[in-house]
Amino acid sequence: MSGSAYEKMNIQWFPGHMAKARRMIEENLRLVDAVCEILDARIPESSRNPDIDKITAGKPRILVLNRADLADPAVTEKWVDHFRRQGFAVIETDAKSGRGVRDFSQAVRKLLEGKIKEFEAKGQTGRTLRVMILGIPNVGKSTFINKVAGRKAAVAGDKPGVTRGRQWINIDGGLELLDTPGILWPKFDRPEVGELLAITNAIKSDIIDRETLAANFMLRLREYYPEALEARYKFTPSPGDSGFDMLEKAAAKRGFLISKGEYDIERMANTLLNEYHEGKLGRLSLEAPDD
Repeated sequence: MSGSAYEKMNIQWFPGHMAKARRMIEENLRLVDAVCEILDARIPESSRNPDIDKITAGKPRILVLNRADLADPAVTEKWVDHFRRQGFAVIETDAKSGRGVRDFSQAVRKLLEGKIKEFEAKGQTGRTLRVMILGIPNVGKSTFINKVAGRKAAVAGDKPGVTRGRQWINIDGGLELLDTPGILWPKFDRPEVGELLAITNAIKSDIIDRETLAANFMLRLREYYPEALEARYKFTPSPGDSGFDMLEKAAAKRGFLISKGEYDIERMANTLLNEYHEGKLGRLSLEAPDD
């Protein structure tokens, strides 16, 4: 989704520990039978690290569309079909509540049916299956692992690379998970990827201009979910409005005044982004397979 109405944003985020995390993934790949990547169901393409396909080539793959409770269910259904047609195993989860998490072990075993038969043929019946868990920072990876394990097994943090060292988590006696540091990537094919990551809080928005981010988000909402704007902020977006115009209209409806006739755009920008993170705008997806 792009156009002249959108304000350009400059977002930088490839610190040195990302290269270290990548090396750790490459070094430990030989130890696992499959790779599981946790994605944000609202932005499944933008929350996928394109390097992972190359790094993990040849390993069976399972994709977890996490935060499905915040995403548009009709769009999520399209993503599930899209990824399955590419040969991935796919499940939908809400790691916070645990919904869908119990499907994971079964999905892994189904994915690895061939390998399990190979083990049995070699007399290794019941051999432990090992799965590497990957995901960008703040996608709910540690919460997912803890729900699958039924205990606090992974260190959660809101900073990239907070998961340190090699952590094997035993799930049910026959399945072990290898947690890895959250890993981003050094460049993007599409400029809006960084923006979508910032809107969904994968990149901490204190490093960017939140007002511009919120203004661009307003344009996305007008294009895809105008009814959410009307329901939450009590105004009908006009086709000619800029994102900042819409922030001002919403601020007026909320009574966010700095002085007479001057509205508090900064407060409204923070309110919009926070309410989206809290699910108060409804179940919204920010990209679809057919975009």
